[in-house]
Amino acid sequence: MSKDNVNKYNVSLVSLGCPKNLVDAEVMLGHLPAERFTIVTNDSEADIIVVNTCAFISEAQKESVETILEVADHKKNGRCKLLIVSGCLPQRYQDELANELPEVDFFMGTADAPRILELLESHLQGEQQQEIGLPDYLYDHTTPRVTSSPFYSAYVKIAEGCANHCSYCVIPSIRGTLRSRTIPSVVAEVERLVENGVKEINLIAQDVTAFGAERGNGSELTALLRELVKIDKLAWLRLLYAYPDGVTDELLDLIAAEEKICSYLDLPIQHIDDQILAAMNRRIDETVIRSLLERIRTRIPDITLRTSLIVGFPGETDEQFRKLLAFVEEGHFDRLGVFQYSREEGTSAAKLDQQVPARTKLSRYKRLMKAQSRVSFSKNLALKGRIEPTLVEGYSEETELLLRGRSIRQAPDVDGQVYITSGQADVGDIVDLKITDSSEYDLIGEICEK
Repeated sequence: MSKDNVNKYNVSLVSLGCPKNLVDAEVMLGHLPAERFTIVTNDSEADIIVVNTCAFISEAQKESVETILEVADHKKNGRCKLLIVSGCLPQRYQDELANELPEVDFFMGTADAPRILELLESHLQGEQQQEIGLPDYLYDHTTPRVTSSPFYSAYVKIAEGCANHCSYCVIPSIRGTLRSRTIPSVVAEVERLVENGVKEINLIAQDVTAFGAERGNGSELTALLRELVKIDKLAWLRLLYAYPDGVTDELLDLIAAEEKICSYLDLPIQHIDDQILAAMNRRIDETVIRSLLERIRTRIPDITLRTSLIVGFPGETDEQFRKLLAFVEEGHFDRLGVFQYSREEGTSAAKLDQQVPARTKLSRYKRLMKAQSRVSFSKNLALKGRIEPTLVEGYSEETELLLRGRSIRQAPDVDGQVYITSGQADVGDIVDLKITDSSEYDLIGEICEK
């Protein structure tokens, strides 16, 4: 694959894990010149397959390895000549992977996205695998990127890494410490995306409320948002992954005042018991959480809140779990995700005594999800008769007689959807929808006549 080789190569990229990983994958694709590489979505048509992996918890690692082995079949029995594994898994386990996955031609870490062409060239010229470096990369508005989201929606990563050091989390070792983009860089990227037809921008980072904090003057998130809302054709601006103690009154007042900023917050609290929160190194306690929820609902009564919780953290007693379950049943959150604690090598929590049995973790997970399903259903039922701004995304997977979309209350990929039973609209339109019915996680509605 020398520079004067005119052959074109088909490249397929499988991205696993979170939207932050997806952005890394899109940056990789952006660094492959279009005159030499054609992006395909079918692995069987690819000469080169890249698997961008997640390694956040053991289940994600297992999924990554299984996907690699599935894709490797295209090398044995198909067109694929080159299999590359990138992202969090190689960053964390480079030495082990090289021995356990001989099917893989070379590995790339979390900072290697802009080097994909260089590494491809080196490998095909017979050079050996290079050492994966420190996780210190951060893309900006000048970085080539091929967006793979629908044309009307995009993720924009405003920071990389994390400085919170929760005791269960491997992110700082995989992604490095907090590194934020500049405000002008984020604004420039969003302006370009909006000019190309994007209506919904989802701002992501490990902790969006920490944006710019490493520069020494506190969080710059509200300053960033004030610049972004000035962009004319931008319709929805959504914040994902907001660390609770970074949610200030200034931020809440800005969300309440600015129509373009969705009244939606993803607010991971992880637990409600003070002893567990302290062991998690979360810097918050029950009093802080309850006070924050009250402040949020007071300033933005109609806000949609999402959270994530961990069950089975080391030492979690039946009493502490029942406290968490009762808290969920109080109905503070519209959306909720639950993780079963994963004992991750290299974290301080992995060294704790009183590890909870897997069977107990699974039981607690199921009980929490069942409790939240009742809360979600009740909150969805309360929307009946309301008019909700809704982004039309296409036809239902069940039938082409129904359009589907997402209301302003639903983030992409993690929340439910809306089934549209009456009215016509184009994909990418934002319409007023009257909610007529609901299920635990989805809504049903009719487009309002103008």
